[in-house]
Amino acid sequence: MKKIISVFGILAFAVGLSACNTMRGIGTDIERGGEKVQGAATNVQKGNTSSGSSR
Repeated sequence: MKKIISVFGILAFAVGLSACNTMRGIGTDIERGGEKVQGAATNVQKGNTSSGSSR
């Protein structure tokens, strides 16, 4: 059972990694995700409940 879970985990990681193509792409994706989280946190702090995008 552990072997099956490991294989699926590796496959999921490989699919996610191939979607980015390059290490730069991974960094860009992570950075954009962080910006979205930061924007949402700022909106909550300001009391703005709309889910508008900053980009």
